[in-house]
Amino acid sequence: GCLQFYAQSNQEVLDTVVQAFKVSEQILLPSMVILDAFALSHTSEVVDVPDQKLVDEYLPPFNPRYILDPKEPHTFGGLTGPDGYYELRYKIEEAIQDSKRLINETGKEFGELFGREYGLVEKYKLDDAEIVLIASSTIASTARVAIDELQEEGKKVGLLRVRVFRPFPSEEIRELLVNRKKVAVIDRNISFGHGGIFAQEIKSALYNCKDKPPIWGYITGIGGRDVTVEHIKEIVNDTIKSEKPEQDILWKGVKL
Repeated sequence: GCLQFYAQSNQEVLDTVVQAFKVSEQILLPSMVILDAFALSHTSEVVDVPDQKLVDEYLPPFNPRYILDPKEPHTFGGLTGPDGYYELRYKIEEAIQDSKRLINETGKEFGELFGREYGLVEKYKLDDAEIVLIASSTIASTARVAIDELQEEGKKVGLLRVRVFRPFPSEEIRELLVNRKKVAVIDRNISFGHGGIFAQEIKSALYNCKDKPPIWGYITGIGGRDVTVEHIKEIVNDTIKSEKPEQDILWKGVKL
């Protein structure tokens, strides 16, 4: 039942931690702010630390709905039996779906106060793109440079960054991908025996769409290995050249 945010910079890590508290306090579920190992965790980067007074205005002291009160004792975190477990799962799913609205609202409010707005997804030069590259975290930052160079070469390609993985932004992705010619998804992960996690989620989100594009699922950069602009351009060019994906999992940069 954890919300999952994928940050693309140390600045976004800091900003998202503040926003995640605001969302989690409203839905009473935990949030995970995820950053790339080595690429961010072992890198020094200048960040704008928000003014504490503005942070306190944005995120006031938490006033929990449920507290431990000796005068009115309750049990928290105890085992839930069959009579209530099913309904508890239902309530968790309800809360996670509602968090989509809260994430967009808190991201917009954060932007009004601090000048950096966030949402479930982020678009880059996507309006007239025929080929859509999908990435998350730091790979999305590198992908912007690749997109700029590819567009200078006359290729109609744009970038869609998935910032929030749970709840998965299925509606936004369907709206942005239907009627595109091709989609290339870069995963810095592997679900063994199944493929890249983001690629599988995106295929699932588009499954019932009438005019869904073919999806190429690429895996690269696992273990903190560097993903360069040239790697990303190669992925896009391979997608453009091929009529359909040769296989479900396409590995890039493997040294064998």
